[in-house]
Amino acid sequence: MIRHGVKKGDRVVIYMPMIPQTVYCMLACARIGAIHSLIFGGFASKELSVRIDHAKPKLIVTASFGVEPKRKVEYISLLEAALARVQSKPDKVLVYQRPNLGHVPLTKGRDLDWEEELAKAQCSKCVSVPSDHPLYILYTSGTTGLPKGVVRPTGGYAVMLNWTMSAVYGLKPGEVWWAASDLGWVVGHSYICYGPLLHGNTTVLYEGKPVGTPDAGAYFRVLAEHEVAAFFTSPTAIRAIRQQDPEAALGKQYSLKRFRTMFVAGEHCDVDTLQWSKRVFKVPVLDHWWQTESGSAITASCVGLGNSTTPPPGQAGKPVPGYNVMILDENKKPVKARTLGNIVVKLPLPPGAFSGLWENQETFQKLYFQKFPGYYDTMDAGYMDEDGYLYVLSRADDVINVAGHRISAGAIEECILFHPAVADCAVVGQEDPLKGHVPFALCVLRQGIKTQESKVLKEIVDRVRSNIGPVAAFQKGMFVTQLPKTRSGKIPRSALSALISGKPYKITPTIEDASVFKHIEDLLKKN
Repeated sequence: MIRHGVKKGDRVVIYMPMIPQTVYCMLACARIGAIHSLIFGGFASKELSVRIDHAKPKLIVTASFGVEPKRKVEYISLLEAALARVQSKPDKVLVYQRPNLGHVPLTKGRDLDWEEELAKAQCSKCVSVPSDHPLYILYTSGTTGLPKGVVRPTGGYAVMLNWTMSAVYGLKPGEVWWAASDLGWVVGHSYICYGPLLHGNTTVLYEGKPVGTPDAGAYFRVLAEHEVAAFFTSPTAIRAIRQQDPEAALGKQYSLKRFRTMFVAGEHCDVDTLQWSKRVFKVPVLDHWWQTESGSAITASCVGLGNSTTPPPGQAGKPVPGYNVMILDENKKPVKARTLGNIVVKLPLPPGAFSGLWENQETFQKLYFQKFPGYYDTMDAGYMDEDGYLYVLSRADDVINVAGHRISAGAIEECILFHPAVADCAVVGQEDPLKGHVPFALCVLRQGIKTQESKVLKEIVDRVRSNIGPVAAFQKGMFVTQLPKTRSGKIPRSALSALISGKPYKITPTIEDASVFKHIEDLLKKN
């Protein structure tokens, strides 16, 4: 990088798959004070171009191919299409040719070959930077017009990550840790790359899926082979394993002798999925909650601080030291225990939290701090119990207003997922001329279920009525083969709500399989 003019403060866009070379690039940037912006590998050209134009990198680092279960992802053609759109073109593009996948031609005068550059490289000293110097820009999804590039300061982040590896996750230096995420997401930045390495832990880098690479026993195999002590994944991944292998028969062949704690995050983990995970993995399974903006857990059961590893079901832990979490109503007033409201954090934010949005401080102030002055608005909804445990139910804009009653989509989903025939579900608001909105459920049945769909739907409706109450006005739903989800496992509820209500909707570029929307549209037409 230095040979080609990259210096402190310059941006480097990294557009690569889940391979060690991606981590090398991140660490190389950190060493010389360059600001990296890692963009999820295989991101579509249009979205890639928007991020390149916004970050204005001096160098882009990419690979020849990514590997998916059923295809190769051609990174170079995607990057070329993106570069054809951008105003701010990089000086150079560094290309890593992945072995055994074929060789891609390089553009003379612009492209650099990884192996050739490595052969010429010399060791460079660490460049000193102020503690608030940006380590990276991480673009996160949003509907704010300009790209939301979360800026992470260097010093506080390093302190926070090192502390949380022991305090939150209970690890000792030398132990093996696995965060089954992608380097392109905040979990990958914090707990695949920087956190474990700062704390002296071996980190597992996994280029694969929970199912299909090759089967639903993959996670168990990796845990066993590498003698992992603690593991971090998403509820979506667990549900995928359970749907294909309900009794975890494939996983039971592996001995998890060193494995002692499992952590889930990324979305609300329903109680049924949590209990199943405890039963098949045979360790405490702890839900915790955080965001791209926070960079680490806002609430958790801090294992290293002696917190209980058997907290009440459905919660996401208690506030982590440094976070003063409160629940406010729409009038900015604190609410009573177990009352649904807006989850906010009293300022100041602790070390490691974001310091702004790249070249967009106006949106930073307006989006996160304007609605609740003196607080960081997490834009999530939930409640706290009498003991201080937080229950995160949904995004604030996913709360369904049914005839003036605020009903959490997450609470209804939790109820539905207790039905033994249901593998996964999403609840969204459908427009209703009388009540404004009513809940509508999209459900995925478990494999091998023979019960009539109409009977399952009636049982689900009865369950919600008895658990949440008739105020939810829940009566409608349908069964689909798959739910649309982002690559990080989140359900695009606003798009689904528009689709169910017969309105135009936008498919965001982070959706794993956009064809699922068409599948749901076709089913709606038949019903």
